[in-house]
Amino acid sequence: MGISALTPPPKQDDVHETLLEFPDNRLLIDLCGEYDRNLAQIEHQLGVHILRRGNHLAVVGAATARDRAAAVLTQLYGRLEQGRPVDAGEVDGAIRMGEVAAEPGDPGDQLEMFHAGRVEVRTRRKTVEPRTEAQKAYVANLFEHELAFGIGPAGTGKTYLAVAVGVAMFIGGHVDRIVLSRPAVEAGERLGFLPGDMKEKVDPYMQPLYDALNDFLPAKQVQKLIEEKRIEIAPLAFMRGRTLANAFVVLDEAQNATTMQMKMFLTRLGEGSRMVITGDRSQVDLPRGTQSGLHDAERILKGVKGVSFNYFTAKDVVRHPLVARIIEAYDRDDGAAG
Repeated sequence: MGISALTPPPKQDDVHETLLEFPDNRLLIDLCGEYDRNLAQIEHQLGVHILRRGNHLAVVGAATARDRAAAVLTQLYGRLEQGRPVDAGEVDGAIRMGEVAAEPGDPGDQLEMFHAGRVEVRTRRKTVEPRTEAQKAYVANLFEHELAFGIGPAGTGKTYLAVAVGVAMFIGGHVDRIVLSRPAVEAGERLGFLPGDMKEKVDPYMQPLYDALNDFLPAKQVQKLIEEKRIEIAPLAFMRGRTLANAFVVLDEAQNATTMQMKMFLTRLGEGSRMVITGDRSQVDLPRGTQSGLHDAERILKGVKGVSFNYFTAKDVVRHPLVARIIEAYDRDDGAAG
């Protein structure tokens, strides 16, 4: 196959090239992506130029960017060798891992370390792999601690990874059921103004939890387990008076729980259970003057044995890259206003 020029090449005087060899041409095709879109993504985000020459890729550009692109390509090819897919999200995650690594040391070393110490969560429908160091530490804490907090902006995988771990522990027989909950308070809306019975009022608030479950378990199995009460998806208010034993329990959008609701929920933890609290401190929808229970729990439970706290930033966003830039812009604006 001839050379595929994806962007205008740099001036001849500035050309510096790193040549990478990939022995399996079929995997190289997957690495490049349909219409070379994976290469185009790396070029755009790292400011390099990538040329294909048979089973080689030539990376052209400044030394630092060239090294980072080479490390990303090597890591992604390693994924393909292990039978794992590479898509736009994986490319973006590998690039951002390199950005984090560029601060303390060589990006190739950091990517290799992450690859060697890979954390995977296996569910019935897919294997989930944390894409950033913060996500990796979070998943480790979900398995190791009875109570874990995941705090950070939207799109960082807090809830998704928690549900994945819950499903994995359920499948493995470590818990008997999964309980997923959210405060039914969002964007100033009140349930009483919504049409339908209580389930119809509440379900739209719970939909992200249904979506996550359906990613990890076949839809028919999810429905059967819900009917058998082995999976429960309910508003926070429905948790009062219960003891949740041998369960994996997730409270999502915890920034919208009041202090009393948070205390009530935390004290539901029963024998053999795990509990995960996720929230975004920047998106509190409680009435003005009402203290967020997430804020209080964070302050009160710091240092308590058996409780872990993991924090995420815009660098951990795994949705569209623009989402990370939006979050960073709002953070800058909040900092200026403060």
